[in-house]
Amino acid sequence: MRSGDESLVEARIAALRGRLREWLLYHAYARWAKDGIDGGGGFVEAIAQDGLPLPLPRRARVQPRQLYSFAMANRLGWRGDVSGIVRAGLKHMLSVYRRSDGLFRTLVDARGTTMDDRALLYDQAFVLLGLAAAQTVGGSGDEIEALAIELRNQIELRWRTADGGFLSGESEPDPRLANPHMHLLEACIEWSVVGRDATWAAWADDLAALASSRFVHPGNGAILEAWTAEWGPAPGTAGRIVEPGHQFEWAWLLLRARGRRVFERRAFALHLISIAEQHGVFAGLAVNSLLDDLTVHDGDARLWPQAERLKANISAYRLTGETPYLEASAEAASAMLRYLDTPLPGLWQDLRYRNGTFASTPAYASTLYHLVGAILELDAGSQSSRLAMGAP
Repeated sequence: MRSGDESLVEARIAALRGRLREWLLYHAYARWAKDGIDGGGGFVEAIAQDGLPLPLPRRARVQPRQLYSFAMANRLGWRGDVSGIVRAGLKHMLSVYRRSDGLFRTLVDARGTTMDDRALLYDQAFVLLGLAAAQTVGGSGDEIEALAIELRNQIELRWRTADGGFLSGESEPDPRLANPHMHLLEACIEWSVVGRDATWAAWADDLAALASSRFVHPGNGAILEAWTAEWGPAPGTAGRIVEPGHQFEWAWLLLRARGRRVFERRAFALHLISIAEQHGVFAGLAVNSLLDDLTVHDGDARLWPQAERLKANISAYRLTGETPYLEASAEAASAMLRYLDTPLPGLWQDLRYRNGTFASTPAYASTLYHLVGAILELDAGSQSSRLAMGAP
C-alpha cells in the first residue's frame, strides 16, 4: 500500500507527465517537422527562438539523434508522417555523411558540402542508434541491420583496443573517452532489442562491464570523462571532470543492460545516481560538471542533464520502489518544464545560469533526443504498477 506522501508525489508525476506529453505531441514534433527539416530530408542544426531555422554547419550526430526522436513519435502516439520523415532522414544521412569506407564524416555545411571529413567514435555510435530507430519504423528485412553491422565491423577493425576499449576516432587516437563508449552501449542495447544479430548483446555486455572496470574513479566511484591509453586519468582538468548528467545517463543504461553480473551493475547504477544527486543537484537543477573531489566545476545547468536525471530516477524507482527516486523524478520533470517555457511553443532554452537567468541561444536539435528519451521513460514508468495513476 502506498503512503500518503508517495501518493501525492505520484499524482504530481502524473500531472507533469501530462504536461510534458502535451508539449511534445502538440508542439515540439509539429515545430521540428515544419521548421527543422530541409527540402532534402536533412535535419537542421538549430532553430532560433523566433522560429527560423539557422543555416549552421550540421554535425553528423544530429542526424541520427533526430531519426531517433521522430521514430519514437510512433510509440508516443504522434499522428504526423513519422515513416516519411524517418525514411527521408535516413536517405539524407546515408547520402551526405557516409564515406566510401562505410564510416560517417563529422561535419557538413547547410548545403551538404563536407567541412570535416574525419570519423569519430561518438558520431558512429549515434549512427548505430539512428539505424536501430529507423528499423522500428517500417524496417524491411535485414537491410538496415546489415548497414549497422557493416559500421560495427569498421569500428571494431579500426578502433578496438586490446584491453576492450575503443579509440575515439581519427582525430585523437590516444585518449579513452567515456562518452562515446556510453553511446555505443546505448546503440548496442537498442539493437539487441530490435535486431537479429546476437553480437549486439555481447557488445552491450562487454561495454557495460568496461564502464565499471575502466572509467571509475578509484576513490569515490564516479565515472570520469577522459583517460589515457594506460587507463590513468587524462592530464590536467580534463582528467578530473565528473558530469552529473553522464552519471545519470550511465546509470539509466546500466539499469537496462542485461548479461553478466546484472545485480552488481544495478548496484553500481544506483551508486552513480547517488553521487549525482548528492553532489551535482542544486536548487532542483543538475549542474554541468564537478571535479573528481566532487566539488562544483561548472555550476550552470544545461537542459539535457535534467532529462537524464528524470530517466535515471524513474528507472530506479521502478526497480526499487523507493520514494526518494520518485521525488527526484518529479523535481527533474518540473525543472525540464522551466526550460520549455518559450515564446514559441515547441522550442527550449538550452542553458540556465547560476543566477537563474537563461542564456540567449537558439534551440539546438541535438537536445530533442534527450527530451524524447526522458518522456518515453516517464511514459513507461506510468504504465508500471507503481505509477498507474490514469494520467493522459
